[in-house]
Amino acid sequence: MSLPHLDKLLHTEAALVVAFSGGLDSTVLLHQLWVWQQRHPQSRLRALHVHHGLSPNADSWAAHCVTICEQWQLRCDVLHVSVDSRKQGVEAAARQARYQALSAELQSGETLLTAQHLDDQCETFLLALKRGSGPAGLAAMPAEMWLGTHRLLRPLLAISRQALEGYAQTHQLVWIEDESNQNLRYDRNFLRQHLLPELLTRWPHFAEATARSATLCGEQEQLLDELLAEQLQTLVQPDGSLHFTALLALNDARVNALLRRWIAGQGGMMPSRDALSRIRQEVMLSREDAQPRLQLGRFEVRRFRQRLYWLPKQNSLRDCALNWPDFSQPLRLPQDLGTLQASPSPDALRQPQADEQVSVRFQAQGYVHLVGRAGGREMKKIWQELHIPPWQRERTPLIFYNQTLVCAPGLFITRNGAATDMPGWQVIWRKNEKAGEQ
Repeated sequence: MSLPHLDKLLHTEAALVVAFSGGLDSTVLLHQLWVWQQRHPQSRLRALHVHHGLSPNADSWAAHCVTICEQWQLRCDVLHVSVDSRKQGVEAAARQARYQALSAELQSGETLLTAQHLDDQCETFLLALKRGSGPAGLAAMPAEMWLGTHRLLRPLLAISRQALEGYAQTHQLVWIEDESNQNLRYDRNFLRQHLLPELLTRWPHFAEATARSATLCGEQEQLLDELLAEQLQTLVQPDGSLHFTALLALNDARVNALLRRWIAGQGGMMPSRDALSRIRQEVMLSREDAQPRLQLGRFEVRRFRQRLYWLPKQNSLRDCALNWPDFSQPLRLPQDLGTLQASPSPDALRQPQADEQVSVRFQAQGYVHLVGRAGGREMKKIWQELHIPPWQRERTPLIFYNQTLVCAPGLFITRNGAATDMPGWQVIWRKNEKAGEQ
């Protein structure tokens, strides 16, 4: 193994971060980059070790990584993460926790490098094939992509594990072995220990062939991205929702391709063919007066006024009530909805009377009389007139004096809450960015 491939990937003043597990693959990658850095002293190199806490040896692995980096005079930070496998498998949960931790630790301008190799790519391809994935899944792992605003590179993706072992022995490298790699309960280990050796014995270049197939699938997906980008742009609204009426006249293949790209743009996982069919049948084509919702993992697809919304699943706030006894202090709202602040205003809310308690709730029913309008309207009709989607109605703070609704900050004031000839006040809702997107 030589280093010219790194010269093609990296510029001489690059700021590089290696995801360093201490195993064979990442040890070889870190050593290669350490050698490369000696030739390019303007560059910067450091390592991040993710401590999952899943193995009794996790502490010793972290210590090993720090020791190796000290020998090479490199900085190594240990990132402790918690792996929650209740909603997905241990492998997927650990991978998600790992990339979240790595992404959060990257500094401006840094490039992350990970050590997946040719055999890993073959395994990923076969796992996607087992799941019945289309071209996007069969494209497996790209050699280069973006992790948020940071470049992510996999320089070893065309190199076999056998070649990595040869490099490590030549340079007398020391690495750790994760005992979980022998656990056949994990699909990837089953492929690695049983299936792939048989395939490679029969067809020695099987891994290279699957890597070519993955590359071709990736190219097809990239071409589809380019061909569909203009149409998708006309459908996606500024708030991220998808105006779907034009899709109803298209064939299923095109609709599915556009839905996949919209969901990917919202940060969602690649949906199955069945999930796409359900989005069309249960959400897009449900009756006009329905409020359809389809849960997909930790997210849900909802419809409002001929638009689809991709939303994180949230707990209901219908029964939540907060007292606000001191207006001089802002009131923090639950579930990252932001804060409420009081401000003087002559033409807004009247001051509460001595026997009126001020509270914040997230549900109101019945007829409501708004300032400036004749007669009363049902609360449901008011939300519709204000173009507030159903899921935002139970996440919009409502101000009550005792049991009387007096206002929704920034939206309306009721007659019972309106200031007359006395100095009034107003409620300002300072939303978190996350809350404003939901």
